Amino acid sequence: MQVTEDKTRLIPAGTFDAPRGSMAGQGPWHLDASGAEAIIARAASRTTDIAIDYEHQTLLSEVNGQPAPASGWVDPRSLEWRDDGLYGRIEWTETAKAAITPGPNGEPPAYRYLSPVFPYHAETGEVLDLLHLALTNTPAIDEGAITELAAARMAISTDAQEDDPVKREELIKLLGLASDATDEQIGKGLAALKTGAQQAKTLREALGVKDDDKPEDAVAALKSQATGGQPDMTKYVPKAVYDETAQQLAALKANGDTAEMDRLVEEGLKDGRIAGKATADWLKAQGMAALKAHLKDAPSVAALKGTQTDGKAPSADKGKEGELSDADLAVCKAMNISPEDYRKANQEDA
Repeated sequence: MQVTEDKTRLIPAGTFDAPRGSMAGQGPWHLDASGAEAIIARAASRTTDIAIDYEHQTLLSEVNGQPAPASGWVDPRSLEWRDDGLYGRIEWTETAKAAITPGPNGEPPAYRYLSPVFPYHAETGEVLDLLHLALTNTPAIDEGAITELAAARMAISTDAQEDDPVKREELIKLLGLASDATDEQIGKGLAALKTGAQQAKTLREALGVKDDDKPEDAVAALKSQATGGQPDMTKYVPKAVYDETAQQLAALKANGDTAEMDRLVEEGLKDGRIAGKATADWLKAQGMAALKAHLKDAPSVAALKGTQTDGKAPSADKGKEGELSDADLAVCKAMNISPEDYRKANQEDA
């Protein structure tokens, strides 16, 4: 990074391009004194500082979902044009200071270069603004303070004359942003626009759709890819027919489960595995699985078989009022319920 006194060069002067790296072949771009004056005047109206992040994460956060912490901030009112470029005063975070400072034993710093993000005129390559910057180690141009140019830098074309640069308000409107959008929001809008265009291009290539094909051709190709070609309609029925059949099957199954549950309860009452109606109702409320499990594990109590009280033990077998017979206690043990709960259930059923 080229630092003079207390300011750092942010964009180089003159004409520059990207001869290598992921932006190889891009450009050329141009910045002179008059262009810098317009950028400085625009920056003076900013209410927020110009952010510096790491590896252009501000542009990527909406894609990868990762945060974009700042490594530093440029005071927009500190921008200054010098013979070799646009300079500004940077306030680094403590983490960034450690990353750009060589080690005590001469170890190289973790980061060496700055990379600006800017919109430019499509025809002239004139730099129109400074949106934000990034610390990076992947230089794409031979300009000390500048390295790889961010992928979100987008050429802005206009039907106006060459000496009529695109206005900030027009750019905001083009991106569908609020009138008071910040430079960071503009940068994200440019990044999202470029990402969407790249995704559309990738999809068209995958579907074998040419650039001059109509949109409906792309939709038809996508449908064909998703279904593996034309579907055999003889294998399908209307959704309404399917839904009606599914409802009828569900109703039949519910009725069948109810009839089966009644049959099992009746058998349990007859052979003494279910003590009485209250117990039967409770088991039915637990569902088919619980009823079957009880009938599988419960012993057949002879004293309850064939009684005239729906499975309740004869009163002569109860002994004193309120006491349970041996048969009752056996049922309690088999069902893992307390004698008191059993007594209450059968009193309610009496």
